[in-house]
Amino acid sequence: MKNNYLLVHGSFGSPFSNWIPWLRNEIENIGGVVYTPDFPTGVGYQNYENWSKLLSVYVEANLINENTVIFAHSIAPIFVCKFLVQNKIKVKRLVFICGFNNYLGIDKDYDTVNESMYFDNLSNVKNYCNDIVCFYSDNDPYVKYEAEKEFADTITDNQIMIENGGHLNSESGYTEFKQLLEYL
Repeated sequence: MKNNYLLVHGSFGSPFSNWIPWLRNEIENIGGVVYTPDFPTGVGYQNYENWSKLLSVYVEANLINENTVIFAHSIAPIFVCKFLVQNKIKVKRLVFICGFNNYLGIDKDYDTVNESMYFDNLSNVKNYCNDIVCFYSDNDPYVKYEAEKEFADTITDNQIMIENGGHLNSESGYTEFKQLLEYL
């Protein structure tokens, strides 16, 4: 069966921000099926429960399965891990960009919306995906390098550290992210 793709934005983000529209277009150009859910954002709306409700719709429709490749940015990697583990869902590949867990100190609003995503059994995600890659940078202005490195070290040896990459978002010049194409 052919791969399908899920692109998950981060806190206060959208499927129309950063490199997500570009990657969606690249996948569609090769005939791929791609989903880019627009998760609720903002204090009072973005939390694990609300994001899970939306992603569960995709699971119920069998749009997330063992042929799914998930690309997730910022808070989305830990959300995806928690969701897969709690719902016992296997996927083909996880490509995480600037993922982190249990990290507070960005600012009050970010900490508030991110906190419900965190969980303690991060390494368990390896039971639901054998192919995990983590991208991060050495100068992320939002999340300390150590937090991103610890997240990656917990789940995979396949890590790509990008020098001076910032948060690997449009603010850092990442409206395109050609290295991600290797993981389609």
